[in-house]
Amino acid sequence: MNLKKTLIASILALSLTCTMAINSTQAFSLGSLGGVLKAGGIAVLVDTFSGQLNSFINTLTAKNGVSSDYATKVVPVITVGSGSYAGAAQVTGPQDLVDQTKAVLQLEGDFSGDRFRIKALIPINTKTATNFSRVQGVGVSAQIDVKI
Repeated sequence: MNLKKTLIASILALSLTCTMAINSTQAFSLGSLGGVLKAGGIAVLVDTFSGQLNSFINTLTAKNGVSSDYATKVVPVITVGSGSYAGAAQVTGPQDLVDQTKAVLQLEGDFSGDRFRIKALIPINTKTATNFSRVQGVGVSAQIDVKI
């Protein structure tokens, strides 16, 4: 009987602690935790809707007379530095090379002071910003921003 009361009290205390922690976190800026949550949310959204996003982009380009005969798919965009997901991109190319592409790496830099902002988008063979290889022969045909 004592074990049961202790277990119930422990669960109640844990629930209250978690509730207070979540409310406190929401009251202040989420900081890096917010970034992690956003990146995780983007990853889930891209994985969930990649097929539908790909079909939408293919329909959009076909309606405007600029469709491609190459294979396409939607993959997450990973930013260098943080290694977090920053949206999604549609890649296009021969089917075997598109199948090898797991993400697009985004490199950013300023040119001529801050007059030009450059974003290089490179198809890569992994979903991490470490130990990757560029997938040659695949291009980025669309960039997808994710609003969270």
